[in-house]
Amino acid sequence: MDFSLDQTQETVAEIVVGLLAREHTDPADTGGFSPELWQALAKADLLSLAVPERLGGDGLGVLEVATMLTEVGRGAAPVPALATLGFGVLPVLALGSTDQQDALLDGIAAGRVLTAALMEQGSAFPALPSTTAVTDGTDVVVTGRKIAVPFADIAHRILVPTDVGVVLVAPDAPGVTLTPSATSSGGPEFSVQFDAVRIPAADVLGGGLEGVATLHRIALASIGAYADGLLAGATALAADHLTTREQFGKPLAAFQAVAQQIADVYVTSRTLHVAALSSAWRVHEGLDAAGDLDVTAYWIATEIPAAMRTLHHLHGGIGVDVTYPMHRYFSIAKDLARLVGGASYRLDLVGARCSSI
Repeated sequence: MDFSLDQTQETVAEIVVGLLAREHTDPADTGGFSPELWQALAKADLLSLAVPERLGGDGLGVLEVATMLTEVGRGAAPVPALATLGFGVLPVLALGSTDQQDALLDGIAAGRVLTAALMEQGSAFPALPSTTAVTDGTDVVVTGRKIAVPFADIAHRILVPTDVGVVLVAPDAPGVTLTPSATSSGGPEFSVQFDAVRIPAADVLGGGLEGVATLHRIALASIGAYADGLLAGATALAADHLTTREQFGKPLAAFQAVAQQIADVYVTSRTLHVAALSSAWRVHEGLDAAGDLDVTAYWIATEIPAAMRTLHHLHGGIGVDVTYPMHRYFSIAKDLARLVGGASYRLDLVGARCSSI
């Protein structure tokens, strides 16, 4: 594969970088969501990258969305881009009928939010969800509980993996209960209870349990792209600090111990970049991406938090200052590590895959 960006992807990256440079957000704002920045992304037509041309979008694919998510992560931007594009738009394009796509994606360009319920208690990305969907006449009755659902309160629809496939549920539907849960970054996240929630059969996406697997693949590849940018952005932030901050008349970067630590983080960042890009490319090409996704998720759960701790240390006291952006990177990284299931869970999956080879 070619790891370089093509012209379209370079253009997407440049637009996102330029927009984030203009639309500043207050690092001290720990709310985890900037409606103004989200609308700025919408006005720049960045949210409609993957929306079909018949709906006024650009009709682009996984790699272009991954490029955008990487740059959003690089800026630690407090917007629901990962949830909407990676957990919503791309899976709907992969699994939805034309009518379903038209109904869901028509409002994305204007800032409509989508999300997915990827976790259950004690299980991240379960191949066979415990949430059930039972056909009852022309309806489907959904029962179960999901945790760690980002932006569920403002989402137009939640993509819910069940024992028969992925279904679409409105967060304000009768029988749906949203319970806020704490996050490191302050971003809105909820446990969602489905008590015999009735949805029309037309709100069941195609693919059955393979559709659940498809949702998981796309979501993990999107998380990888976002995490790639997040760590790269934090590393660049630290590198700039180390080259401009002086001690004993010399830049901090000139000290051997400091140089070794930032070099270790750089190696971690570049390794994650290769794994994340390979995962996105394989998903885009329709190839078996399971091994790459497992490695990427393990790296996110294990190596990124450790790298972020090192970057905090290299910043000294300023790293934990709420008015300085480093805390936002570290907090989002902790949330991502939890979202993919944690280090032990991901190590078990990598080990199981290696033992089967």
